[in-house]
Amino acid sequence: MAGIYIHIPFCKQACFYCDFHFSTSLKKKDELIDALILELELRKTEFETNTVATIYFGGGTPSVLSLDEINRILNAVFTNYAVTENPEITLEANPDDLSESKIIELSKSKINRLSIGVQSFFEADLKLMNRAHNADEAKRCLTLATQYFDNISVDLIYGIPGASHKQWQDNIQTVLDFNIPHISSYALTVEPKTALDALIKKGKIENVNEAQAEVQFHMLIDQLTTHGFQHYELSNFGKSGYFSVNNSAYWQGKKYIGIGPSAHSFTGESRSWNIANNSKYIKAIQSKTLPSEIENLSDNDKYNEYIMTGLRTIWGVSLQTIETQFGSAFKAYLLAQSDKYLKEELLYLDGDTLKISNKGKFLSDGIASHLFKI
Repeated sequence: MAGIYIHIPFCKQACFYCDFHFSTSLKKKDELIDALILELELRKTEFETNTVATIYFGGGTPSVLSLDEINRILNAVFTNYAVTENPEITLEANPDDLSESKIIELSKSKINRLSIGVQSFFEADLKLMNRAHNADEAKRCLTLATQYFDNISVDLIYGIPGASHKQWQDNIQTVLDFNIPHISSYALTVEPKTALDALIKKGKIENVNEAQAEVQFHMLIDQLTTHGFQHYELSNFGKSGYFSVNNSAYWQGKKYIGIGPSAHSFTGESRSWNIANNSKYIKAIQSKTLPSEIENLSDNDKYNEYIMTGLRTIWGVSLQTIETQFGSAFKAYLLAQSDKYLKEELLYLDGDTLKISNKGKFLSDGIASHLFKI
């Protein structure tokens, strides 16, 4: 089983914290869609022995596309690839794009999962992040979406400067009140060269407080697990039967193709990524050239990737897998490097599987980096 990720690099406006590749101009939208379809055709031989189980429209803001445009892209997938009978097909969407008529249209299409970028239900938070929607639109959107879709994920951001713990608790509770079965939640991070970075440096926005973020992260875990969610990946919580199949495949090292400018692909043996420039991407694809760079992965790279992704999930890192795939020296190295974290109860062994403890979850990526082989 494999997945296809399709990057739609357009947004109505730029969120202050975002460092993904996108454009706020839709001038090249038609050319871009033609290029996505052509790239899908050019790359179909990469999946000759694979069945596509997930199709994911990410961005950017895929919900800026019309249903006709989405269907053109989906038709190219179904024409050129072997697709499972009931694939998970996700569309990332912003609340301001999801009118009732748009939601009804989407519900009649092959799209069967919505990932809605709410981030917060408080106006001050949304303005600080320069989101395109307001709090009322977010609630109205969820009221409508839950009438037509069963499989919905909502994005929330914690650690927002000025947002109290009570406000964060209210944000979580609001999503729970809509009976949403999946929540993705991330700490607000200050990426270099973003508008948020510049505004903090100028003193116009308070800097992110890591202690605040950590408290709110643990509040999130407690509140959601109490309501029947499984914390199956560091930033993702799902009720039974509602884990993201697409994202779970990433974390479990399955093969995927990334279509569109800046999109990444993974074969298990190599990683590649397309150029992060719409015009250059379109020009290359029109000449039937793939505008990508490829990195062949060494054993150290593969081991490090497995450690990073495994520790983020409930599935953990299997010592048996390490020994089988990489050899006994890698297993010995991992156990030696893990020793202090096991003693500090940041990691624990569940049989022969190394897992992150609740105490260690907020520090997961830092712990993983100390287990890497350089």
